[in-house]
Order: sequence, then C-alpha cells, then structure tokens
Amino acid sequence: MAKLDEFIAEFASFVWGLPLLILLTGGGLYLLIYSKFLPYRYLRHSIEVLRGKYDNPDDPGEINHFKALSTALASTIGMGNIAGVAVAIAIGGPGAMFWLWVSAVIGMATKFFTNTLAVMYRGRDTKGELQGGPMYFITEGLGKKWWAMAAFFSLAGLIGALPVFNVNQLTQAINYILLSPNGVEVDFTSNLIVGIVLAGITAIVIFGGLQRISNTVSRLVPAMVALYFLSVLIILAVNYDMVPHYFTMIFTDAFAAKNYSGEPFLGGVLGGIIILGIRRGAFSNEAGIGTAPMAHGAAKTTEPVREGLVAMLGPAIDTLVVCSLTGMAILVTGVWQTTDVNGVSLTAAAFNASMPVYGNYLLLLCIAIFSISSLFSYSYYGTKCLSFLIGAEKKHYYNYFYVLSILVGATTSLSMMINLIDGFFALMAIPTMTATLIMAPRVLKEAKKYFAKLKI
Repeated sequence: MAKLDEFIAEFASFVWGLPLLILLTGGGLYLLIYSKFLPYRYLRHSIEVLRGKYDNPDDPGEINHFKALSTALASTIGMGNIAGVAVAIAIGGPGAMFWLWVSAVIGMATKFFTNTLAVMYRGRDTKGELQGGPMYFITEGLGKKWWAMAAFFSLAGLIGALPVFNVNQLTQAINYILLSPNGVEVDFTSNLIVGIVLAGITAIVIFGGLQRISNTVSRLVPAMVALYFLSVLIILAVNYDMVPHYFTMIFTDAFAAKNYSGEPFLGGVLGGIIILGIRRGAFSNEAGIGTAPMAHGAAKTTEPVREGLVAMLGPAIDTLVVCSLTGMAILVTGVWQTTDVNGVSLTAAAFNASMPVYGNYLLLLCIAIFSISSLFSYSYYGTKCLSFLIGAEKKHYYNYFYVLSILVGATTSLSMMINLIDGFFALMAIPTMTATLIMAPRVLKEAKKYFAKLKI
C-alpha cells in the first residue's frame, strides 16, 4: 500500500506540472482577456436567470437553471472546500489562499466558456436523449474525428468522478469528532461500517436518476452554504482581532518564498505555492476540469449563453465565499501552526478552538451535508462518461462500481485518495481546455448575439 501511495503521489505531481498549469490557468486567463471581461459585466443578469426569470418548461433539457447549478455546486462545494483548503494552508501557509482566489477569478471565465459550449453543442446518447458535457461538445463541435479526445475525457472521468476523497474525509471527520472523543475504537472495521452506511444512503438516491439527484441537492445546497457561512462568521467574530493580520498575510505570503510544511515543493517554493493554490482551486471549483458542463448541459434552455452565465457563479460561490471562510477560520484560530493534524481534522480543530463542545458537532453536520450531496452529483457524471463510451443502456453499471468505491474511500489514506482524484482531474482538464480554447471564438460570437438581443 505504501508503494501504491507513493506511485499515485508521483503520478499526480507529474500531471500537475507546468504544462497543465499553463493550459488551465493560462488558458483561463486568455479566455478572460479575450472576452474583455464580457460575462462579468452581466452578473446581475446571471442572477436573474438563476432565479428563474427566463425559465420555460417547454425548452429542451431535463432540469431548470437553479437545479443545474445546485447539481454542479453539490459536487464542487464538498470536501475540497473544507479539507482541500486545510491541506493547502498546512503546506503553503496563508499565501496559498491568494492563488486559490486567482484560480476562482480566472475559473469564472473558464466556466462561462465551457458551459456555454455544453449547451451549444449538445448531443444525443444511444437512447436518443439530449446530453451535454465535454465529450459531446468535442464530438458535436469539432467533429467525429475528435472522438478519441472525447473518449480520453470520458475514461479519465470514470475515475475522476469517484467519491473516494469526500468519503475519506467524512469518515475521518466522524472518527475525529464523534467516535474517538466518545471512547469508540477507530480501526478498519469502524471505517468499513461508516462506508457501508454511506453506500446505502447514496444508492437510494443515485439509482433514482438525475431528477431525484437534482431535487435532493437543490434543497441541500442552499441550506449547507447558509449553515457553514453562519458557523464561520461566529469563529471570525470570536477571533476578530486576528482577521486583519491574516488577511494581510494572504497577500504578503503569496509572493514569499516560504514552505510551512517542510516538504519539498515542485518547481521551487514560490512556484510550489502557486501550483498548490491552483491545484486546490481546481479541485474545489472544478473550472476547466469538465464535470460542471455535464450538469449544466442538462439545463432546460434554448440560450447557451444563459447557462454559461449561471455556471460562472459557481467559482464565486464555491471558492471566493466558501473556501475563503474555511481558510480564514483555520488562520485566525492559529491551528494551522499549532497542530499536526491535516485535512478535515485541521478545520475541526479550528471550529473546536472557537466554539468548544458544540463547534465540532456543528462542523460535522456541515461536513455530512457537503459530502453526502457531492456523492449524489458525482455519480451522475460517471454514468454520463460510461454512457458515452459503451451506450446509455449500460450506464447504470457505473453506479455499482461507484457504490463499491465508497467502501475503498472510507478505508484508505487521505494522501492516496486526494492524489488519485487530483491526477485524473488533471487528465480530464486536457481535452476540456483544448476544445474550449479552439471553440472560444464561437462562444464569443454567440455571446455578442445574445447580449445584443438583451438590449433591444
């Protein structure tokens, strides 16, 4: 297991090298400048679309704009926001937060382009049902000769969509907050029991299809964001005197050659912090990875640009709000320097430091909602990938593999799970970003037509 862990870590570091950083971040920056910040100027309109002002139940698609965003956010607002941010700060210190923010601002432009394409170039599966996502906008937008690239995305997506990291961190949270303090021995058996319970809950929802998934998460997502927001505001209020200090450090340490973990960084210390922040940002908001277009591609709309605008709100909510809350909670309480725990346990230590007795349980409730809702969304992504590869009639087989993977996630190490998903996210980003950059002029042309109609 130790050798497998080391191999997966080396694989993740290799694929998250400079070429991918240029493709993901440089590509996103290019889209931002190329569009002349066009989508950002219509933030108010995007909120109107999200609220249902332009909904038409007769439009093609399966779910409305709000449910599409909720399904996408259910996967992105997960343990990446709680455990992923903790990992970034534990290694890179406060400066890693700055690069998380950079990834979000750039990611908003990326999401606008990728999700507009997801509706512009929807395809039909083998059952004749309308589908969206990178595999479809590659083959429908660039032609069947690009099928190999679409298949590469789908193959990577079969592993990238597995819930193993979220399950691993929820299991760790249950162990750290609930079981160990109450004298329950934590071992392989207890982890397996947690995994079996989670697998049962997940199976009930995911075998019901997209409608059941979207209905469930559209109720859970707003509640979980509100609860988490309120909890962290209490922590910041208790430690209000430290907020200005650490907020300043986020900017000063972003360009400082410091490595807080003592571990060697790929590409030097400053380069390592940048890669770490972008990598955790991509893990958190998934901009450019290609998962969100699979959810937004199912939206009921005849206007692709509308869905791009709604999708663009994802990184703002996910990274600029939720990740920032987690980061500030960990920083102002000082636990990032005073404890050797990592991942979700570090966030739990921050909650416990400011809200003794109740803080941990409040976080556990948030974590449970974050994690379980993401379990539902990721299964949908995996079934779409399998459907593209071998046919919609066989896509349900993925759910059996998916449910079994929950048991693996509950009983293995954090490093193995986070590096596994990181690595396959990187592979998914290659075809997604390549196709998006090629077709960017088409998106801009569509956007100019749409915004011109708005002004009439």
